[in-house]
Amino acid sequence: MPRIAENRAPAEPVSADQKERYQRILRAAARLGTQHGHERMQMTDVAKEAGVAIATLYRYFPSKNDLFLGLLRSQVNTLVPVTVDAGALPSQAVAETLLIASRRLLERPLLATAMLQANNAAQLKIGPEGSDVTNSFHVVLFRALGITDATAQDERMVRLVEQAWYGVLISVLNSVITAEESEDDIRLTCELLLGPTYDRSRGDAENQE
Repeated sequence: MPRIAENRAPAEPVSADQKERYQRILRAAARLGTQHGHERMQMTDVAKEAGVAIATLYRYFPSKNDLFLGLLRSQVNTLVPVTVDAGALPSQAVAETLLIASRRLLERPLLATAMLQANNAAQLKIGPEGSDVTNSFHVVLFRALGITDATAQDERMVRLVEQAWYGVLISVLNSVITAEESEDDIRLTCELLLGPTYDRSRGDAENQE
């Protein structure tokens, strides 16, 4: 009989051994999630693959959603934004950062769908303040824009871009559009939403120098 997920916060690994087990769990979940997706992946199989007790797995990840959210968090934490310092306009830097993230996700469609479902569930549960994964992702996009102190308007614009990007990803995963079409859509989205404000502001600043 499947274990009922507990409604509690996941434990955080502290010691070196705990962190090593935590990473083994994530690697096992990534392998099995790639093969089976959200519904067919079993927590008992993850524990067996990772070589940990089922109680250890549930201590760090009280539910399957928590586990897939942990996988998404690990991907976001390794995402390095393209920056305007590299010669790109702000809208282009964001677009290229999103393209990097998209390509990583779309390499493993079942896993990508599972991680996005888990983030949706977290957003619904947490509310307007957003999940830590979403907030971390926004920070990456702010860095791509060259923003260190985001205003409410900056946060709104990044949120709109993220929502549009998410919709494009879902369209690819549902075979509505191709991956190639999605890349054109992402670039156009960033150009239309961010270009008039952030590219123009950068151009005005350079002209004043």
